[in-house]
Amino acid sequence: MNLQYIIDDKGQITGVFIPIQEWDNLKSKYEGIEEDAYAVPDWQKERIRERIKNTKPEEYLSWEEVRQQLKFG
Repeated sequence: MNLQYIIDDKGQITGVFIPIQEWDNLKSKYEGIEEDAYAVPDWQKERIRERIKNTKPEEYLSWEEVRQQLKFG
């Protein structure tokens, strides 16, 4: 397998890049692996729920404001 490691500025391995052909081979070899790759952990779901609960609609930006801040418009 031709893996490429992703390393941070401290030299620690933080991720792995798997070429698409090898990923496709793994998906065919291990049924269900793709679902695990895209599963969102419960702790992340809970964090999003908390953030949504703590937002105030009056603080929301309109699409036009977002575009201006991103300098698309």
